[in-house]
Amino acid sequence: MIPVSCAQIAEAVGGELVGADPAAVVDAGVEIDSRKITAGGLFVAFAGEKVDGHEYVPAVTAAGATVSITTRPVEGSPCIVVADAQIAIGELARYVVSQLPDLTVIGLTGSQGKTSTKDLIAQLLASYGPTVAPVGSLNNEIGHPLTALKADLTTRYLVAEMGARHVGDITYLCRITPPKVGLVLNVGYSHIGEFGSQDAIAVAKGELIEAVLPGGTAVLNAGDPRVAAMASRTEQTVVTWGETPDADVRATGIELDPLGRAGFTLHLGGEEHAVQLQLVGEHQVSNALAAAAAVQAVGLTPAQIADGLNAATTVSKWRMEVTERADGVTVINDAYNANPDSVRAALKALVAIGRSRAAQTGGGRTWAVLGEMRELGDTSTEEHDGVGRLVVRLDVNRLVAVGEAARPIHLGASLEGSWGNESAYVDDIDGALELLRKELQPGDVVLVKASRAAGLERLAAALLEEASQ
Repeated sequence: MIPVSCAQIAEAVGGELVGADPAAVVDAGVEIDSRKITAGGLFVAFAGEKVDGHEYVPAVTAAGATVSITTRPVEGSPCIVVADAQIAIGELARYVVSQLPDLTVIGLTGSQGKTSTKDLIAQLLASYGPTVAPVGSLNNEIGHPLTALKADLTTRYLVAEMGARHVGDITYLCRITPPKVGLVLNVGYSHIGEFGSQDAIAVAKGELIEAVLPGGTAVLNAGDPRVAAMASRTEQTVVTWGETPDADVRATGIELDPLGRAGFTLHLGGEEHAVQLQLVGEHQVSNALAAAAAVQAVGLTPAQIADGLNAATTVSKWRMEVTERADGVTVINDAYNANPDSVRAALKALVAIGRSRAAQTGGGRTWAVLGEMRELGDTSTEEHDGVGRLVVRLDVNRLVAVGEAARPIHLGASLEGSWGNESAYVDDIDGALELLRKELQPGDVVLVKASRAAGLERLAAALLEEASQ
């Protein structure tokens, strides 16, 4: 973060200095985790249901924090007292970004693929200027400003991943980081339980396009009708991407290699370039095209973009991480999150990798170990059932549905086709692990995927740890 005095912070956030020197300067990081505070830093105390950050204010003061943002005075510690810590951190980030005239903000949103695309954009830009991007998926009203606050006078690009649970959320985030480039990936079913319909999700996602700055660029998915229609919500330049022939940035000749990684010909800017992704899954082609369109909008050439895509690797954890155990079992850990579209993409990648492994080893089975997809509202049972039926249609060899909320996946598979014992339901992670221990064989490929709250990343970790012992 740029150096900012306590007086400047108090003015930016509408707070009151209590025991703080107005001239004292914050010149280190802004943190909400007291364990990460360093000398010269700023601590923001949130009063949560289980933990009250105010209890840690004396400790961060002792650790050298310049000041803490709090909602009440803490005796013996310099504080800036505000009515709402969440609003305050947003206002501070807005102020810092406003002091960086050379900063270009690339904002992106979508129902799925945000984090993978964000990672691609950041990798593509990093070679051409100092770049700040969220770690993992810090895309909400707290994580977003924390990321923005990492920008300083040397930062050229800020990649801002934006999530939404309500209409108006993205408008709020764009107020903090006004985007020069706004990218919408898709309108799917994520959080449909809260929005009520895909049309309502489209309204929310399109707020990013409405916020694109004058002279900026809106980057839209030509293959998603709800996204393509957002062109009417801006007067700025519109660039489209996708696999459709009329897209400005598109891919042809898509083929998967033996590891399930896509190669294709990239068409953009009147040029064609060969790309071989290092990321697993055909769905990464869509993410790559979106990233290519976004960085072209800030000046990268087609050749630079192709080179960057060829070199890009997986950055965020638990997203299509493919690991082969010493005993020949391959584990695909995609357990960070799940919605119907991302599960379908992961299942297709599983089948592609399984087909390749079978050709190499002469055997081996594909396993889909699936947990709950959350926040689907009234469509939950139908969507889980549909995933189970797709497992059968894709000819995945075995299915393990984990947890009561995932039971419709098992039921859907059992009712589709002629499956018998190929589908199993277990109550919890321990039950899944016990079943897999008994039945996994060398050459098998196991996909582990669920919404984060289901905790299936622990199952994937256990599968890998056991093979190393």
